[in-house]
Amino acid sequence: MDVKFQDTQANTTKELNSSKQSSHSKASETLSVAETVVKILEEMGVQYAFGVSGGAIAPVWAALHQSSIQVLHFRHEAGAAFAAIEAYFASDRPVVVFTTTGPGITNALTGLLAARWEGAKVIFVSASTSAPQRGRWACQETSTYTMPSAGIFTSGQIFHYATTLESSDELPEVSRRLALGLGQPGGFVAHISIPTNIQTSSLKTSLPRLTLSHGVVTAAEETIAKSVQLLSEGPFAIWVGFGARGAAKEIRQLAENTGAGVMCSPRGKGIFPEDHPQFVGVTGFGGHESVFRYMQEYCPLRTLVLGTRLGELTSFWNPIMAPRQGFLHVDIDPEVPGTAYPSIETFAVQSDVRVFVKSLLKYFPERPDKTTVLSQSIVKRSIPESNLINLHADAQVRPNVLMNAIQKLIVEESNAVVMAEAGNSLVWAINLLRFAEPHRFRVSTGFGSMGHFVTGVVGAALTGNRKAVAIVGDGAMLMNNEVSTAVKYQVPTVWIVLNDGRYNICEQGMGYLGFKDADATIPQVDFVKLAEGMGAEGVRVKQETEVQAALEEAIAATTPFVVDVVIDPTQIAPTQTRNQSLFSQGATNY
Repeated sequence: MDVKFQDTQANTTKELNSSKQSSHSKASETLSVAETVVKILEEMGVQYAFGVSGGAIAPVWAALHQSSIQVLHFRHEAGAAFAAIEAYFASDRPVVVFTTTGPGITNALTGLLAARWEGAKVIFVSASTSAPQRGRWACQETSTYTMPSAGIFTSGQIFHYATTLESSDELPEVSRRLALGLGQPGGFVAHISIPTNIQTSSLKTSLPRLTLSHGVVTAAEETIAKSVQLLSEGPFAIWVGFGARGAAKEIRQLAENTGAGVMCSPRGKGIFPEDHPQFVGVTGFGGHESVFRYMQEYCPLRTLVLGTRLGELTSFWNPIMAPRQGFLHVDIDPEVPGTAYPSIETFAVQSDVRVFVKSLLKYFPERPDKTTVLSQSIVKRSIPESNLINLHADAQVRPNVLMNAIQKLIVEESNAVVMAEAGNSLVWAINLLRFAEPHRFRVSTGFGSMGHFVTGVVGAALTGNRKAVAIVGDGAMLMNNEVSTAVKYQVPTVWIVLNDGRYNICEQGMGYLGFKDADATIPQVDFVKLAEGMGAEGVRVKQETEVQAALEEAIAATTPFVVDVVIDPTQIAPTQTRNQSLFSQGATNY
């Protein structure tokens, strides 16, 4: 493998104030540690705190309620963490998650790991047992006597920064570390654990004003020149990932100026318009065969990779996706380029994607003739059109009929953000929905936890100031939804449930791999009755002729709404690439 990292330089500087601490220094004002921590969070731009309360976190919880931060009390800590992820992506502001000791912390860990994988900025504030009570079997004791310290209370693979606050004297350093982390490019997940007795102790030290300078990472001029040289040697493709979402305008201009074909990862849908004549298709999980046709017929010399790790569900490490002369891979994280295809030559550039592409545009002027050179037989995909589908009035709903209606009524006729839960709902959405703009579609193909979007949809709708729609399976809806939370705060969320009475992606996958007797069925639930029991509205769809009216009602609703769609379980989702990957890894009975 030939992976070459280039020097980087900062060309833009912004000032970060970890906290405007003049109020903290007033002799006339005595603040507790809990109150001070909350003020620090306020001044770092936090507007929302999601969590579940408990006795040990009571002082912090009370201080949050007395602040400008909006506090939402969830039904499960993991749901609060998933909602925080989506609230961050909808608002571009850090979000706080709070929990009590013991199970409050461990319940939140799945969502916090997802936050790390997704690149969100989340600050986790938890309680721990006061020092005099440690080792004495305190209720939900959280100490080194009862819980592992490494990883949960220390910086590592879960948290970029973690500490247990044992004295108010540590607050200046904690404040500085949080400001540094929130100012860095990419994600930042922190954990501040505060013993209960420390939360109520008085502040013993002033917190001085701290001004930090943070530079945007971009490639040096010689790196740009080398990149231009490599891309000028022959035809190249552009592979767009979620990390390029801030560079949509520049990527489109580069593609049109060069005539390059553009493909995207599942998380990158909409960054480059899917209805653009140069769009080749989505790669990986639920992706399109047109991508393979393009790579085999046009044989680009190189591929410019922008903001994607090229992990399993983006590439399946398929050798067809490796261009003849390798990758020019741009990412803010220097550890990303070269990891997915270690045997393929990679010219690695650590840079903010938008800044890098803007630099490239200076060397690739606009073409007089912008007509695409791509054959429409290659880029054409099997997209169902409403006038080509005959609706069945006496059978369960086919997923492609549902997705076609979602495309028309929600994607095209509203500004709602659409998110798809892990499972067959994810595959159908990736494969059949088309987006022409960024920030409209959210999926998780890294950590890929069930329960992410049945709860995350609440955070997205709340902070994005628009309708948020989650396309989910019945298994995920039963696992970890936050309908009750949405009802309490009247958040305009919509759940579209693909109700087929089973974990269907598991059942279909097991059959493909040769395991015939696995039971993945679920007693079929009436999710409308469940929703109405929690105070939400809903409608049940049993046949295809009812789909349009149900979606129209849902998108017009001003309160939380559940569309329970009885899905035909015999329709095979386009999961072949995932199943083939599992097959190649030995997960087979053949």
